[in-house]
Amino acid sequence: MIRNENEFSRLVREHKGTIYTVCYMFSKDEDEVNDLFQETLINLWKGIESFRSDSKIGTWIYRVALNTCISADRKKKKRGQKVPLEMDTNLYEDNDADTKQIQQLHQRISKLGVIDRAIVMLWLENMSYEEIGSIIGISAQNVGVKLFRIKEQLKQG
Repeated sequence: MIRNENEFSRLVREHKGTIYTVCYMFSKDEDEVNDLFQETLINLWKGIESFRSDSKIGTWIYRVALNTCISADRKKKKRGQKVPLEMDTNLYEDNDADTKQIQQLHQRISKLGVIDRAIVMLWLENMSYEEIGSIIGISAQNVGVKLFRIKEQLKQG
């Protein structure tokens, strides 16, 4: 499928937003998101030869990005919490109502387990239950059940 670096670069450009979305769901820290993005690119490059076209390339990219982020999240938890450098300014801080609502939703989602966060993220990307199930490795019916439970959990805060 991908025969050279130019084709791989084109593929990355087409799916850059997808990869960043997955990485952003696993960290709020800009540097860490960039590290996750780069690690995902490395894993995509290493695995591109094994892509068998059983699914869409976008589905495969989601799966690689998700697995990369889940692995990094597990490693991070094993080695302990990172202590952030405190600064007087917050580049991500914005005070309008929409931003506050998005931040609140992100905070609630970040409290979910890794798989539940992934399911919510894929659902917010308007993926079908079948696509989500294919990426996560569960049935479409199980996706529906999990989403119902996740929504109830998010409502409770």
